[in-house]
Amino acid sequence: MESRIAAVADLYESRKQAAATAQVALSSLQRWISGDGMPAFGSVALLASGKGISLDWIATGRGEMFMETRAQEAPVAESDAYAYVPLYDARCSAGSGAWNERSRVLVNLSFTRYSLRKKGLTPANLACLRVDGDSMLGLLDDGDTVMIDLSRNALEGEGVYVVMLDDHLYAKRLQRQFDGSVLIISHNAAYKDMMVPRDRLAELHIIGRVVWAGGWMV
Repeated sequence: MESRIAAVADLYESRKQAAATAQVALSSLQRWISGDGMPAFGSVALLASGKGISLDWIATGRGEMFMETRAQEAPVAESDAYAYVPLYDARCSAGSGAWNERSRVLVNLSFTRYSLRKKGLTPANLACLRVDGDSMLGLLDDGDTVMIDLSRNALEGEGVYVVMLDDHLYAKRLQRQFDGSVLIISHNAAYKDMMVPRDRLAELHIIGRVVWAGGWMV
């Protein structure tokens, strides 16, 4: 029993905190762990309940250490750690262009909420598409998946964006020029850059900024 009390006490940040939870002096807790004296039932109950530990397990060593409610709550907490971003079947063309107006969600991709929050991203504003074509070859390959932040639908600085031109979707690098025009750059040198004059910027429809990309390495 002494070793089981020690195991529970070690779940706390310190044994001083464990003793405070059990409402006893630290010296009393240390005596229980060393086998010097029998702890009061109420004190052990407080120590156990603080970490969801079964009293039967402490007393006899039989059964599960954690109570059933703790086991049931764990999957919920784990699922809360992930956000799910829809992957649409509308492929953004990084070449000749393709667009499916009746796009549907193929699957939801999971990302940790921590990683999204660290980048300042809100799950509700995110969507994923697959790249089609080779004009961004070397940066984005054909079939790669990109995540776009739909809330960033205005040019905020040089970066890769998904844009719509002539009813086609493209993943391209956008760069603002000194005269107010915007240069649409392909990573693949075989494709010529495109210039959108300042007076035609209204025709440049930015869907969102690419904030993540993934693809197979084999």
